[in-house]
Amino acid sequence: MQKLLFPLLVVLFLGACRQHEEPPIEFVENKQMLPPNERWGSLFEAVQLAGVFPDSKTFVDCEPKYPTDQILSSYSVLKDEPEFHLRAFILENFALPEAHGADFQADATASMAEHIISLWPVLTRQPDAPSTGSLIRLPYPYIVPGGRFREIYYWDSYFTMLGLQVDGRLDMIENMVKNFAHLIDTVGFIPNGNRTYYLTRSQPPFFSSMVELLAEITSDQAYANYLPQLTREYDFWMNGSTQVNADHPAAGHVVYLGEGRLLNRFYDTGDYPRAESYREDLETAREAGGDAETVYRHLRAGAESGWDYSSRWLADGEHLRTIHTTDIIPVDLNALLYHLESTIARGYEVKLDEGQATKFRAKAAARKAALLATCWDPATGFFRDYDFRKAAFTPILSMAGVYPLYFQMATPAQAQQVAQKLGSDFLQAGGYTSTLVNTGEQWDAPNGWAPLQWIAYRGLKNYQHDELANQGRDQWLENNIRVYENTTKMVEKYNVMDMTLTAGGGEYDLQDGFGWSNGVAQRLLLESQENSGE
Repeated sequence: MQKLLFPLLVVLFLGACRQHEEPPIEFVENKQMLPPNERWGSLFEAVQLAGVFPDSKTFVDCEPKYPTDQILSSYSVLKDEPEFHLRAFILENFALPEAHGADFQADATASMAEHIISLWPVLTRQPDAPSTGSLIRLPYPYIVPGGRFREIYYWDSYFTMLGLQVDGRLDMIENMVKNFAHLIDTVGFIPNGNRTYYLTRSQPPFFSSMVELLAEITSDQAYANYLPQLTREYDFWMNGSTQVNADHPAAGHVVYLGEGRLLNRFYDTGDYPRAESYREDLETAREAGGDAETVYRHLRAGAESGWDYSSRWLADGEHLRTIHTTDIIPVDLNALLYHLESTIARGYEVKLDEGQATKFRAKAAARKAALLATCWDPATGFFRDYDFRKAAFTPILSMAGVYPLYFQMATPAQAQQVAQKLGSDFLQAGGYTSTLVNTGEQWDAPNGWAPLQWIAYRGLKNYQHDELANQGRDQWLENNIRVYENTTKMVEKYNVMDMTLTAGGGEYDLQDGFGWSNGVAQRLLLESQENSGE
């Protein structure tokens, strides 16, 4: 009788709890992985439109304290009351995102490299408990970028891993690769980040580069171990390849260019405002006029690119309202997919499956030929994004043009011309600027970003342009060190044109932490020491 009575008492006790007492996590866990806009409906819209929080990402990262139906029912009853206060209601019913590392005190006497080592524990998240909110649970520890970015991010993580390797953190590299493999196994691809509102898109596909890094540290067996996930990642990006033809040239991420040639674009399955930038997207669509759903998809695809936002995606090269991301074949994406195809071939080689290895080597060769034919512009001596709707290059030159050097797709003559353009136009006092135009968007001048500095450095080294590679490396590190010595912070992006100013632009304030800046700085510092013989 006692065995039956105790559970009954627990149930009765929970049922009698007052609203301000939190129920057990199982009761409110977001098992269906619904994004906040679907889960909270009119409440979500009210919060985001009212600007309850200065950052639109805050609410979508909140954790509900009570079951969804209970919160929505309370809102329905209370919202029209004269004394109703929306912010107070949210604070009563939701837990705000935790400010991880808020109590961290930097040692002002530490070097930048020492400071970065001390930051790894601050940026580390332990395996997630089942989430009541938008967080998608990951089974292994991981590193987050920092600031408002409280979750793992796909392409950020590769550049973070470069620093983890320098600092001897093989354990964390392995854990993060396993987390990404877990996402591929459970949701079918690697989303932008581990949030439910990111489940409609990915980010630049660096998973094959992560596996390659792991193989370099451990053994080639890593290629075979992660081959199932590599091939599933490839299937995600190539979904739609059987549907495209001359009459219907684009489906999902795939674009048909005639004569059997396929390349890829950034794409998002959603055609509605991003939950984490809801108010901002509504405003952009209003300014654009025309079909709002098309604007939303272009904005979302721009977010998938990682370059959110840049003149790369703007039809007039200036205003966000002219965004047309899905019309564009990006140089960087297709170079990354070339590497993915080559890495899958390597995995099959390790497994001694020469038939499949040959098949994927052929796919990589076909993509390389298509990219060189489509994206190389002899007139400017640079690799450029291509507008397949207009059958013309886009007007903007960007650091994405260095990716074919990074993955050794360019000819020596092409690399020579790219290097010349980098040295004469892109390299500034504090590193490489993302583009040559200043639009106020964060992925344009005067901003430089850590991943692009690494891509340029290694790309130039691949073609023996060592002097320029070292110059760009040293000027970027000088910029990093200057900001660190002035602020004791590593930040998300840097002003490379005027190092007396901080970087700006975009939809949110400058963030510190910062995962990929830390990773690239540590790796470039090591390269600098090795170069000087220290």
